[in-house]
Amino acid sequence: MTIAEIGGKCNLSTDTLRYYERVGLIPPVKRTKGGIRDYSEEDYQWVEFVKCMRGAGIPVEMLVEYLELFQYGKDSREARKKILKEQRDILAERLAEIQQTLDKLDFKLANYDEFVYEAEKKLSKQVYDKE
Repeated sequence: MTIAEIGGKCNLSTDTLRYYERVGLIPPVKRTKGGIRDYSEEDYQWVEFVKCMRGAGIPVEMLVEYLELFQYGKDSREARKKILKEQRDILAERLAEIQQTLDKLDFKLANYDEFVYEAEKKLSKQVYDKE
């Protein structure tokens, strides 16, 4: 399969596929005599695996490390699992921060007239008093 065919099948741009290969997220793809990438079924499976991991929020840098460990086989299983757990913890922390921000915004909306609007009026007065 050509890079365009794989890109269409996986809904990824050809630039993304080239990048994935360049940084080591997928193994080097064999090329035709003319130098055109010729993706095999195994290459396709690698692309789908990387796409799945990226869809789970794994950053490229962590995924490169994960795939380097993968080369050691089952001996690196716990180390790979640790990477996934670390990323999960990072995402859970970000989610908690976003939830706190959302809660604050909900409070401001629910109490807009009493707090936010009154604060705006005071600011507005200060601005107009300066002129």
